[in-house]
Amino acid sequence: MKVLATNVALISLSLVACQRQTAQTDPVRHKVVAISPWVKAVTVTERYVGSIQAQRHINVRALKVGYLDSILVREGQRVKEGDLMFTVIPVLYQKNLDAEMADVKRAQVELNSTKKQYENKVVSEFEVARSEAKLEKASAMAERAAAELNFATVKAPFDGIVDRLKHQQGSLVRHGDVLTTLSDNSSMWVYFNVPESRYLEYMADPNWHQEDLQIELVLANGKKFEQVGKFGAIHADFDATTGTIPFRADFPNPDRLLRHGQSGNVLIHRVLNDVIVIPQRSTFEIAGKRFVYVIDKENVAQQREIVPQRYELEDLLAIKSGLDADDKIVLDGIRQVRDGEKVDYQENQSEP
Repeated sequence: MKVLATNVALISLSLVACQRQTAQTDPVRHKVVAISPWVKAVTVTERYVGSIQAQRHINVRALKVGYLDSILVREGQRVKEGDLMFTVIPVLYQKNLDAEMADVKRAQVELNSTKKQYENKVVSEFEVARSEAKLEKASAMAERAAAELNFATVKAPFDGIVDRLKHQQGSLVRHGDVLTTLSDNSSMWVYFNVPESRYLEYMADPNWHQEDLQIELVLANGKKFEQVGKFGAIHADFDATTGTIPFRADFPNPDRLLRHGQSGNVLIHRVLNDVIVIPQRSTFEIAGKRFVYVIDKENVAQQREIVPQRYELEDLLAIKSGLDADDKIVLDGIRQVRDGEKVDYQENQSEP
């Protein structure tokens, strides 16, 4: 009986050893979920730092030398086109105009008298012409004096907001001195710099239509500006230092929320057709490079490097190279897979 028990034990140990040897020689097959890349149209978003400027932002300057007689606006005040803003000693200019107008009247009286004398054949036609010339000269001098008087009053050239006042009442101002600045912020221009490579990409894309671009503006508080912008212009020259070219987006500003000098982020949304995309969770990184596991016809998972496009698509990844639409990649269970191993997989046909 002891010999029989010993033989049974030896047979059991042999069976276990065979099972272990078989397990070591057969490859382990992990159950994973696989998908094929999708080819579809996607909306991509590109972000640029923008500088916000009023469509009209000018320095309001003194046109005459003199003492600043009156300031008729306040800092931050909204003014209408034609509103009087500053005056510079207007009395002196008014007296000069009065003197020139008196010369006009005297020249007119002289001309009338000369014409009567000509009719009575007392003077020649030459005297009449000379009197007419004197009247024309006097009229021109009066118009000049009126223009100088007009220069003594500074009016708003357009609707806008008054900035900081540079001089106080009674100050001596010279020709060209800045009195304040005036901003028309009914519509705002947002400038942002585009790298040369991106610019060339835009120009080479037949589907890139400037008028169809959807442009949004994110303000400093992280909130989007309510108004949607449109493409405005591309500057003529590149900045050789930065390798960029300025673009401009135009935004209506009906509530006057935006002011000259603000900053924000410009978001450009555009549609790309026939882009290969995969879920981001199907990828992994090694030494700063992106990889996926591609399942071949023998159900073997092969590690393959991919090159993603630079567009951000939330949980998706746009592929520039490394994958085709008919490839099959591991979606879930990446950590269970080893390069060169066979896998059992269940294919997921759903799209995002």
